[in-house]
Amino acid sequence: MTRKKFIKRLAQLSLIGAFPALYSWQIEPFWVEFVQRKLPIKNLPETLEGKTLMQISDLHVGDRFDWNFLIDSFTKAQQFNPDFVVYTGDFVNHGTHEEKEDLKKVMRHAVHGKLATLGILGNHDYGKKWSDIKYSENISQVLEDFGINILKNSSEEICGLNFIGFEDLWSPNFYPSEVMKNHDPSKANIVLCHNPDACDRDIWNGYQGWILGGHTHGGQCRIPGIVTPILPVENKKYVSGEIDLQDGRMLYINRAIGHSFQIRFMVRPEITVFTLTQT
Repeated sequence: MTRKKFIKRLAQLSLIGAFPALYSWQIEPFWVEFVQRKLPIKNLPETLEGKTLMQISDLHVGDRFDWNFLIDSFTKAQQFNPDFVVYTGDFVNHGTHEEKEDLKKVMRHAVHGKLATLGILGNHDYGKKWSDIKYSENISQVLEDFGINILKNSSEEICGLNFIGFEDLWSPNFYPSEVMKNHDPSKANIVLCHNPDACDRDIWNGYQGWILGGHTHGGQCRIPGIVTPILPVENKKYVSGEIDLQDGRMLYINRAIGHSFQIRFMVRPEITVFTLTQT
């Protein structure tokens, strides 16, 4: 091989090697996927058959990526004109004052449901070491000011659909028994629970139905069928998508729209659009 051919080949290999890094840094983190699927719910009223429920999770407003991407994604999401919207935690990243102010800028463009808009907090919404209750209250107030009803170990029934919302598993306020001890299995119920590891705790009191969660970001990077190297959960089967818990509970883990770090590979950011159906 001549020196000229060697340099040309080296340049080609360098370009090929650089593309995955560039793609995972500048393309996929901002390539939101709208996942559309059915959500069969026991005891769902006929009047809600065919209605849409949108799940948005893990915004992580902060300095790790350009959060204007979230505003653009919200604009696209509004075109679905959802009936219900649920936000399943981690609205900010580190719990700073600047993030709280930036969250206000983002939530001015928030997606709202025609019938209801609800949310729960995630571990990051509790600030440093997930333990700052005062900060979580400030984040809750920001969200309430923008029309999001935050559930804190409580439930809210709208048009015959009962939403049960947990505080975060890693927070000082994780007391789901306060709401689960009185849950009514004859209702159409959906549980909002940020951290999927809560599914393995003895807190469910015989609950059967859907649990909508987030937290994992789907690992953000993975090699399909081989490995998802980083998952912030104890139970490593909790990656993303639909998981049958084999006891009447069904878990859906949203891959998140935001990022802890601006890198994704084979795990596009997600907004989920469910169509409600009767079982």
